[in-house]
Amino acid sequence: MEYTEFFADRVRSMQGSAIREMFKRMADPEIISLAGGNPASELFPGDELSKIAGKILMTSPTLALQYGTTDGYPKMKECAIARANKVNAYNAERDAVIIMTGANQGIDLTAKALLNKGDKVVVESPSFIGSLNAFRTYECGLVGVTVEDDGMSMEGLEDALKNNDGVKFIYTIPTFQNPTGVTMSLEKRKRMLELASKYNVMILEDNPYGDLRFAGEDVPTIKSLDTEGRVIYAGSFSKILSPGMRLGYIIADAKILEKVEILKQVNDVHTPMLTQLMCVEFMKKYNIDDYIAKNRELYGKKCACMIENMEKYFPKGKVRWVTPEGGIFLWCECPTITDINPVVDKCLEKKVAIVPGSNFAVDMSAPSNMFRLNYSSATLENIAEAIRRLGGVLTELL
Repeated sequence: MEYTEFFADRVRSMQGSAIREMFKRMADPEIISLAGGNPASELFPGDELSKIAGKILMTSPTLALQYGTTDGYPKMKECAIARANKVNAYNAERDAVIIMTGANQGIDLTAKALLNKGDKVVVESPSFIGSLNAFRTYECGLVGVTVEDDGMSMEGLEDALKNNDGVKFIYTIPTFQNPTGVTMSLEKRKRMLELASKYNVMILEDNPYGDLRFAGEDVPTIKSLDTEGRVIYAGSFSKILSPGMRLGYIIADAKILEKVEILKQVNDVHTPMLTQLMCVEFMKKYNIDDYIAKNRELYGKKCACMIENMEKYFPKGKVRWVTPEGGIFLWCECPTITDINPVVDKCLEKKVAIVPGSNFAVDMSAPSNMFRLNYSSATLENIAEAIRRLGGVLTELL
């Protein structure tokens, strides 16, 4: 049976993430993956969480297994607010918080609440494919603005806002951006707020990596600079505790989240109570900042290992990158070619997986000479070996 005629118009042209497709090709245990975005599994507090889960199910089974409220378990909301307060991303007089089944759900439902067919969203170019696909689902236009070494181009942003009618919001990952790893400067964050106010658009600030700084100085969140209630802030526990627990949150003016909460109720009723309770108990029993510090230390070592081997094995003058100060990604550009796909394919033959830059583009069909590397999930030994192999491919094909 042919099903094409049954698909909604809004999904006909959508493409799946090549990263997920690549995972299917990586069943070979010999492949070293630098392609994903997984946190370091060796740091997961498995023993602690298993004991916490067991105790919860023994002592509070009804609370853990029954329906919960759509906006989130109250003590879990307190945990989210506590994390947001560390970066001044919560205004107690104006804001509300909703616990989401991962920050991606919050981004998707925020888009659903704000976007009509034909509206536009200004996005960084390149940007996170999960969010781009969420926006595409609501049949909006994506307007890409170049990411520079210190974040989105503000000249490009003003041009985009000036020359495009119907822009509803700007989507940005200002700290350790996915996929580039760069951090937006304080001056640009202030300028983005000025432009959003001038052209009367919202800002959706996505900050899943902000806790993972291993070098440099912290930069204030855009939300902390907002005096108009113009910024919607997405936070996550995926990169600091466990991605599999699917815990994220959205903070914004209560009038906005009133609509988002209704959409979440339709979507999944509520975020699972068991994982919320596990997170609350972990945060109460252990110092999450000590745990985050271990992540920072390890990611700093892994990033340094990757760059050391890139400098050793990559062909001189053929690959450009910006050294990140945190997060889990490193972005590379090959100025002498136009299409990175032959490199990606050859790497798979050499048992190394990387992600082509086209995955993160507004126009995914356009050729890209860029690729993303992840240093959080592989071991130090595998990072060194993978970069050695990748360097050999780049030397051969560039």
